[in-house]
Amino acid sequence: MSREQRQALDDMLRAAPQASGPVPVEQMRQGFARFMSQFPVPAGVTRTPIELGGRGAVRVEPSADARPGIILYLHGGSFSLGSPETAMALTAHLVERTGVAAISVDYRLAPEHPFPAAINDCLSAYRDLLDHDVDPASIVFAGDSAGGGLAVTTTLAARDAGLPVPAGIVAFSPGLDHTRTGASMTSKEGIDPLFTRAGMEHTGTLYLDGQDPEQPLLAPAVHADLRGFPPMLLQVGTNELLLDDAVRLADLARAAETDVILDVVAGVPHVFPAFVGLIDEADEAIARAALFIGQRLRIR
Repeated sequence: MSREQRQALDDMLRAAPQASGPVPVEQMRQGFARFMSQFPVPAGVTRTPIELGGRGAVRVEPSADARPGIILYLHGGSFSLGSPETAMALTAHLVERTGVAAISVDYRLAPEHPFPAAINDCLSAYRDLLDHDVDPASIVFAGDSAGGGLAVTTTLAARDAGLPVPAGIVAFSPGLDHTRTGASMTSKEGIDPLFTRAGMEHTGTLYLDGQDPEQPLLAPAVHADLRGFPPMLLQVGTNELLLDDAVRLADLARAAETDVILDVVAGVPHVFPAFVGLIDEADEAIARAALFIGQRLRIR
């Protein structure tokens, strides 16, 4: 990434709406939707509203004939913002690069529906696929930010419920620790152009609704047992508060002898793969994610 690319992206993100109180959550949602709408969706993909697991969802299909498999996509937004539409550009780039259709789930949001509503919705969506005889070996979970965290916690919930786990997990800058004990929460304050610790604590409080964060489904980077997990690809930038969420989850994966690829990319911000066409590293990250998904789904 050139210095000019980096500075332009940094300036754009610092001008984005910040999720910090006492801004009403509906105002935050509107600002987030406006900001995310400026990222173009690749031409040619088709979007079809569907229902999955009792929730609305969007099926995203590539411009060419779809290859076998499903990407179950979980959007970001600090567990209180966003929808399949706010993550559509990133979802569609992943679909186009892999040739695999995605289903993006419109899970319930906090504070109206705090923990564990989002996990329950994502698990219900996965159950629905399994109940319709979709082979778990043909499903990859993917998500960004809070959605990356949900890709991990939904897998935890599925495994603990006795369900087969998906073929793999792709998590872009996942949020994996509501205890906020990662060193990068302090060391990257002011360096992260998008988030502040205060802002993350505000939205985290909306999701927690008074629950103790010291549990695997709220702090998997600290407390999760990853035995029996599928292979994971974690991608994170050095310029973000959530850097150590991904780093510590990778450590837990190695301790559990679970396959994990951790991509730590220097000088890039939160969910940097979303910025296709703006920074070179985004295109490279999507290509690596597509390769990982193809390998997990045995696409040749």
